[in-house]
Amino acid sequence: MNAIPNPSAQADLTGLIQAITQATADDSMNNLLTPQQWDLLSAYLLPVNLAAGQVLFAQGTVDRTLYLLESGSMTVHYEDEKQRLRMAMVAPGSVLGEGAFFSHRPRSATVQAGVHSKLWALPALRFAELSNRQPTVALQLTMAAGAVLAKRLGNRRRRVAAT
Repeated sequence: MNAIPNPSAQADLTGLIQAITQATADDSMNNLLTPQQWDLLSAYLLPVNLAAGQVLFAQGTVDRTLYLLESGSMTVHYEDEKQRLRMAMVAPGSVLGEGAFFSHRPRSATVQAGVHSKLWALPALRFAELSNRQPTVALQLTMAAGAVLAKRLGNRRRRVAAT
């Protein structure tokens, strides 16, 4: 991913913006971006389509990619030191991978598609480029992802969803 994002190659984020705007889950993402900022962000996001059951990332993986869920549903599986499995569901309009994105630590859970799902990926390298070229957009996105992480960590049942 050494390519510099091309602002003229904008992705159609209409479905994602709609999912965020209409989301009702407790850990949904707030839309802090203007339409113009979404246009700027679109050049940095990569589309990801997953079939039902396909793994997005595994617990312990070292990767800081942030994912925005447009459609479908994702299941989050966390296995503790006693091999007890905990699970959470993440609905459209939310974010995944925010824990590793902020902490620079390995993934805390395994995430896989519950049904066919569409996401948008923001790899760490592209986020760094976004931060340099569009700092206001990067800050707004970071604040929105941080708010999701805070909501999840503040709700004991939703903590497992912090990935």
